[in-house]
Amino acid sequence: MSDSSGWGPSGPSGPYWGAPGGWGWMPPPPPKPGVIPLAPLGVDHILGGALGTMRRYAKPLFGVAVAGVLIMAALTLGLQVLAYLSTEKQLDRMTAAPRSIDATDLRAVLIAFGSAWAVGMLITLVASSFVQASASATLQDAVLGRRVQFGAVWRRAWSRTPSVLGVTLLMGLFMAIPMALFALMFFAMMMTAVLNGEPFIPAGLALLLLLIAAPLTLWLLVRFSFAPAAAVLEGASPVTALRRSARLVRGAWWRTFGITLLAALITIIVSIVVNVPFRLAMPTPQPYTPSTQTTVSVSEVYVQMLPDLGPALVLSVVASAVAQLFFMVFMPLVTSLLYIDQRIRREGLADVLFRASAVEATPGSVE
Repeated sequence: MSDSSGWGPSGPSGPYWGAPGGWGWMPPPPPKPGVIPLAPLGVDHILGGALGTMRRYAKPLFGVAVAGVLIMAALTLGLQVLAYLSTEKQLDRMTAAPRSIDATDLRAVLIAFGSAWAVGMLITLVASSFVQASASATLQDAVLGRRVQFGAVWRRAWSRTPSVLGVTLLMGLFMAIPMALFALMFFAMMMTAVLNGEPFIPAGLALLLLLIAAPLTLWLLVRFSFAPAAAVLEGASPVTALRRSARLVRGAWWRTFGITLLAALITIIVSIVVNVPFRLAMPTPQPYTPSTQTTVSVSEVYVQMLPDLGPALVLSVVASAVAQLFFMVFMPLVTSLLYIDQRIRREGLADVLFRASAVEATPGSVE
């Protein structure tokens, strides 16, 4: 299972481990070669399996994620620097005469920084898809207890990143449709009200439209939540992964939603816990003491408060980065385990995993 071929769709291949066998007979515990037992998973197995994977495979899992995020940050910063260097003269003229800005200079600045922002957003989506793929790729070996190396996770994740990116874009498109319909209906009703001499529409009606669009968006989000895992673990194309997700979630929507919501609450709690020590360690900025001058510049205020604001800003960024990294890794692991659980229940994946766990793992070390 160390290759990138993944686990293809399979049909039921017999009763799963732990099925009852008659009066007075206690079923043997299911095998557990890795982070989860090879049997239908409970909430404790799913959350514990995600945390266990993060603990046992911390180096390849977080190493790949941190590397991906750092590359994303470097590329995004580079784009902003290029945008600044390409419009440095225009920016100098605009700041020198802010009340008489030339339209040509303004257009050049907007195009440069707008293009940098658009490409930066695409880079962010690619990095996010890469981190999702790396989490599923690590879990692919973690469920069997196999050792995995940084390079192996990187190569497997990168090879499936285009498919995960396609899934992300399609999911975004599908979820944007209900909200776009809501916006169009709201705009049409607003225009109708204005043309009829009524400048406003009832707030209750607008809220009703939103209450119709929001649940539909949430329903689509949960229905397609297994698609990234299917794209990595089955090597599926984006459209095939979406179909697989819809098929596996059918009949288990509320369970998938509940466990995903619980995982999201855990990430919020972890974020709060992580931020508290950093908040306590932040120095309290000293109050600004005005000079004897009648006019005070903004730069003077910042220069006087910088010794305290600098460390506070650094600690805040570090705390946010740690919490964000936990979220980026933990949520894909939970979703992938939910996907595995549904395949165990419906397709007899436990038998496939048990046979795969009996195969000798490729020598290596957890790095």
